[in-house]
Amino acid sequence: MEFLRNLPQMDLMRSERMTFVQLIIPVESAHRAISYLGQLGLLQFRDLNDDKSPFQRTFVNQVKRCAEMSRKLRFFKDQIHKAGLLPSPHPASQPDIDIEELEVQLMEHEHELIEMNGNSDKLRQTYNELLEFKMVLQKASEFLVSSKSNGTVRETEMVENVFSTTDYNDTSSLLEQEMLPGPAIQSGVRFISGIICKSKVLTFERMLFRATRGNMFFNQAVADDQILDPSSNEMVEKTVFVVFFSGEQARTKILKICDAFGANCYPVPEDISRRMQITQEVASRLSELETTLDAGLRHRDKALTSIGFNLSKWMNMVKREKAVYDTLNMLNFDVTKKCLVGEGWCPIFAKSKIQETLQRATFDSNSQVGIIFHAMDAVESPPTYFRTNHFTSPFQEIVDAYGVANYQEANPAVYTIITFPFLFAVMFGDWGHGICLLLGALVLIARERKLGSQKLGSFMEMLFGGRYVLLLMSIFSIYCGLLYNEFFSVPFHIFGKSAYGCRDSSCSNAGTVGLLKVGDTYPFGVDPSWRGSRTELPFLNSLKMKMSILLGVVQMNLGIILSYFNAVFFGNSLDIKYQFVPQMIFLNSLFGYLSLLIVVKWCTGSQADLYHVMIYMFLSPFEDLRDNKLFWGQSVLQVILLLCAVVAVPWMLFPKPFILKRLHTERFQGRSYGLLGTSDMHNIDDEPDSARHHQHEEFNFSEVFVHQMIHSIEFVLGAVSNTASYLRLWALSLAHSELSTVFYEKVLLLAWG
Repeated sequence: MEFLRNLPQMDLMRSERMTFVQLIIPVESAHRAISYLGQLGLLQFRDLNDDKSPFQRTFVNQVKRCAEMSRKLRFFKDQIHKAGLLPSPHPASQPDIDIEELEVQLMEHEHELIEMNGNSDKLRQTYNELLEFKMVLQKASEFLVSSKSNGTVRETEMVENVFSTTDYNDTSSLLEQEMLPGPAIQSGVRFISGIICKSKVLTFERMLFRATRGNMFFNQAVADDQILDPSSNEMVEKTVFVVFFSGEQARTKILKICDAFGANCYPVPEDISRRMQITQEVASRLSELETTLDAGLRHRDKALTSIGFNLSKWMNMVKREKAVYDTLNMLNFDVTKKCLVGEGWCPIFAKSKIQETLQRATFDSNSQVGIIFHAMDAVESPPTYFRTNHFTSPFQEIVDAYGVANYQEANPAVYTIITFPFLFAVMFGDWGHGICLLLGALVLIARERKLGSQKLGSFMEMLFGGRYVLLLMSIFSIYCGLLYNEFFSVPFHIFGKSAYGCRDSSCSNAGTVGLLKVGDTYPFGVDPSWRGSRTELPFLNSLKMKMSILLGVVQMNLGIILSYFNAVFFGNSLDIKYQFVPQMIFLNSLFGYLSLLIVVKWCTGSQADLYHVMIYMFLSPFEDLRDNKLFWGQSVLQVILLLCAVVAVPWMLFPKPFILKRLHTERFQGRSYGLLGTSDMHNIDDEPDSARHHQHEEFNFSEVFVHQMIHSIEFVLGAVSNTASYLRLWALSLAHSELSTVFYEKVLLLAWG
């Protein structure tokens, strides 16, 4: 124990030591000081106005202005995306502008774009109407000409056979009246022509038929060209229709139905010469509008391209400005002294850097009064801050995704740098696959500067952020692949000859009968002769399953050992005596003993069944082991370990809550009187917004006991479930190996013959 106490405190493996500081900043240099501190990134401010709503804070108007500029920038980005343009990943090299000039520029650009979009929409609507009118004229002319020609052919037959009766006009149908000689207006037949979406034609025709009770004739034809929908910016198929009817009441119904279905009706004259004249006028007007639309689109694309060159730069400026004002809203504004008061946390090593930054902000803002920066005492726990770099930051993010360590606790990310890639390699050990992954990681690292300055997609950004994780995973995968002797599931005799040989010279029965050991043990990794043999799967299953258990027990012991160093660092002897010691005893009495059996079985070559040993260790601990005995005194050792595991559970559960209750009673016994303090002392110590405000919490024994009980039960169940969970290393390793084998044998070999 004395040796463990004298070990170093692992300063590099713990979070940085923090100090509580106060800043008194003059108003004229506040913006620049907060901006410089934000670029430094080593000071975390406390919100001293958490009792105020966002609309009651000092700089709410500036935040609204930044939000409005962000809206305009999002509008520009949407317009660029809608136009099919790509914003430039490299911002244009232009002189820096302040936020006021940027606000004016954004307002001008937005007004210009809105005006151009409005004009373009009006021109597009007019162009669509003329294009629809042109298609209606063409298709309706075909209907009218065909109906008249058919009418003249059938006119003679109808006159000879039907029109001889005097009362035919009263009994003839609508179509027969249409084919009578003379203009359509004399017979009472009218028509309405228009255009409608192709998807609505069937329902539209049925509605017309029902509304007119069948007294109409409906002709339709698919339009030759598609129409651009301005709202969705997609091409829509249209259908031209002509409805023949009789009577003013039917005309009113048909027009209402057309409005309901969104059909556009256009007048088509009956005179052929008039139709041709209108068609020519519409075609000339369309050509003029096409030219105007193209010129407007080119002008708009040019404006959007110029905006795209500076879009990323402007967005960063606005985000930074909004962050500055959000931080300023966290400070107290002293109206009488015309200064801002802020409190926050910073690492101790960064105090000199922060002071230099504040001096530079005072000088750049031409302020006559300097910024006051001084450390203060605080009662509340400081935040956790870990210094990281490009290599360690992805591992720290992986650990923080599961939970952030408390202040000054041992940082698990230091050990994750090795354990995380290594456990990946245990599951996907193949030195062929590892080489491919290594090449990809080296490409990302070699192009680090170029890729770091570009805007990548979500998938590529994830790969680029974890490039060093991929590097270590590939290296460990190559190592484990050499251990497994797998190169794309193919074994190689890399480290010498195999220790096994066939039973006959032809090796025809190697996969069914088995192999004989004819030489020395293979020097490194799995012997290549196991591949394809009769006992390949049982051997590799047993090897990888037991190795997974060993790795899991070692890693769980590492976590408990870290809790010991945390307890030593904080001087908490209760956690050492009543958490660390019983946890180590419980875990190693059961699963540490299992790991010992695995190692002994490997070393001795015993045929003992470890499942039987562990199960009957609980069911009948005094039973004779017989063939499952691995070493002398195993039965006695199992009973002792089982008793230790049973004793460790109440050892974790009961002593600590009762000792904490006794210590609390002794500490606050007779606490009826206290020191009388002055008003100044009261104001300093009990200021509600200050971190120095200390609230004495009452000791609740039931809560402490329930918390300890939950912690104990969680550890006992977690020791079992976590050990079983590590078996996924074996499962995924087996799946990876078998899938690679299937791919090699059933795809590559069959394809190559």
